[in-house]
Amino acid sequence: MLLLPKKLLLPIATLLAFVAIWQLGARRYPPELFPAPSDVVLAFKELADNGVLWGHISVSLARFSGAYLLAVIVAIPLGLFLGRFSRCHFAIDPLLQVLRPISPIAWFPLAVLWFGIGNAPAVFIIFLAAFYPVLLTTISAVRAVPAVYLKVATNFGARPGMTFLRVIVPAAFPGIMVGLHIAVGTAWIHLVAGEMLGAQSGLGFMIVDARNFLRTDQILAGMLLIGVLGLVIYRGMKAVEHAIGRRWGIAS
Repeated sequence: MLLLPKKLLLPIATLLAFVAIWQLGARRYPPELFPAPSDVVLAFKELADNGVLWGHISVSLARFSGAYLLAVIVAIPLGLFLGRFSRCHFAIDPLLQVLRPISPIAWFPLAVLWFGIGNAPAVFIIFLAAFYPVLLTTISAVRAVPAVYLKVATNFGARPGMTFLRVIVPAAFPGIMVGLHIAVGTAWIHLVAGEMLGAQSGLGFMIVDARNFLRTDQILAGMLLIGVLGLVIYRGMKAVEHAIGRRWGIAS
C-alpha cells in the first residue's frame, strides 16, 4: 500500500472534496451547460489524441517565456539603477506612476495597430504585465537595503562595483523575487487574455475556439490546464529562488 507524506494528505483531501462537489453540482445541469469532471477528462483525452493540445501548450509557453524573460532582462537592471540613484528615480517616478495603472489589455488596440494580428501583440501584452511588478519591487528592494551594509563594505575597502554586486544585489534579492513571483501571475493571466483577443494559437485561442463550438467541456479543460501550468511555473521559480538563496547564504 502506497503511503503518502502527511503534508500531502490535506491538499489531496481538499482536491478530492472539490471534485466530489463539482460532480454532484454537475448533475443539476445539462452537460452542455456545466460538464462534470468525467466529461472534462474525456475532453482532455480528445484534445491530446488529436494533437491540438500539445501544440497550443508549446505555443503559449514559448510566448510566455520569451516575453517574461525580456521583461526581467529590462526591468531588473533598470530597477537596480533607479533604486541606487535616488535623483534618477525621483525624475522618472511620476512617469512610472502614470503608466503603471494602465491595464495591459488597454494597450491591445494600439498593439494590433503597431504589430498586426498574431504573435507580437500577445508578447507585448505579456511584457507589459510582467515589467512593472519587477521594476517597482526591484527599486523598493534596493532602496530598502540597510545603510549599515554599505558602511561595512566601505570600511572593508570594497569598491563601488563590488559593493553593488556583492552587497546590494544579494541583500535586495528576496524583494526582487517577490516582484518576479507577482509578475509570473500577472503575465500568465494576460497571456491568456492576449491569446483570446488576437492570436490564432495558444491556450487562450483554444478556449475561444471551444466557445465558438459550444464545447464547454473543452473550455473547462483549457481553464484547468492553465491553472496547472501556472502552478508548475510557480513551483519551478520557488526551486530556482531556493537554489540562489542557498548560494548567497540567505536561505536554508
